[in-house]
Amino acid sequence: MLRSGALLALCLVLAMAPAEPACAASEIQRIELPAGELSLVGHWSPAPQPGRRASVLLLHGCGGPYDAKGGLSARMREYSVLLNQQGYHALVLDSLTPRGETELCTQRIGTRRITQQERRHDTLAALRWLAGRDDVDAQRLVLLGWSHGGSAVLASTNNKHPEVRDAALRPRAAIAFYPGCSDEARRGYRPTAPLLLLLGAADDWTPAAPCEALARQSDEPKPVWHSYAGAYHGFDSKAPVRLRRDVPNGVNPGAGVHVGGQAQAREQSRQALLDFLEQTLRAPR
Repeated sequence: MLRSGALLALCLVLAMAPAEPACAASEIQRIELPAGELSLVGHWSPAPQPGRRASVLLLHGCGGPYDAKGGLSARMREYSVLLNQQGYHALVLDSLTPRGETELCTQRIGTRRITQQERRHDTLAALRWLAGRDDVDAQRLVLLGWSHGGSAVLASTNNKHPEVRDAALRPRAAIAFYPGCSDEARRGYRPTAPLLLLLGAADDWTPAAPCEALARQSDEPKPVWHSYAGAYHGFDSKAPVRLRRDVPNGVNPGAGVHVGGQAQAREQSRQALLDFLEQTLRAPR
């Protein structure tokens, strides 16, 4: 499988451009999928190769999956391209706009209408939708989330939640970039799938320490984590680090949080993601 080189580099550069990425799947299809009484919105990027393929469900952070112009964000487009190039289908799930929200970042925790209960419900519904497709290998489904979506990964793979415990369908693997881990750490984490945690050691929004504690105290299979020195929240982006004073949550409530990319952590976390996918999806179940 292609991991690096000129072609992938070109694809990722193009994915950040306003025009449609030339190396991505030619069509990103907007779809609707049922989740009880609610109809969710997804953006489906099929792998170019034929046959039943592994599929990755992308779960956005508190800012939602879109950019300021209403298109898929650079992060969602970039990772969809990357996954397609590896031969995986990609589905970006939107949990906000079907519920009348565009972002949660500036809302205090405890006042949000959309909680991890809703995110977990959406995630399990999207997994069922994927498993029902003829071009999807239902035995090789993966969760991939960022921040609030990373927390949704944890909430959707913790066997202590009855909805997770009773689900007939479970992901093969799960990956979370800088999630909030405190709630699931307090609850006790009983994973339904191998989990990779990608953390910023300097993160003052969703700190690394609770995630490391969750991994150490977890039942088997023990989560694997990488904590990147000097990296803040959103370290896998190319944006410069800035202080967001409009975020009321974080390590120091009211003081704002730092968000922005770090080149080394971006590169290393991406390689860790690809290695983890290859290892978990190829291993016998």
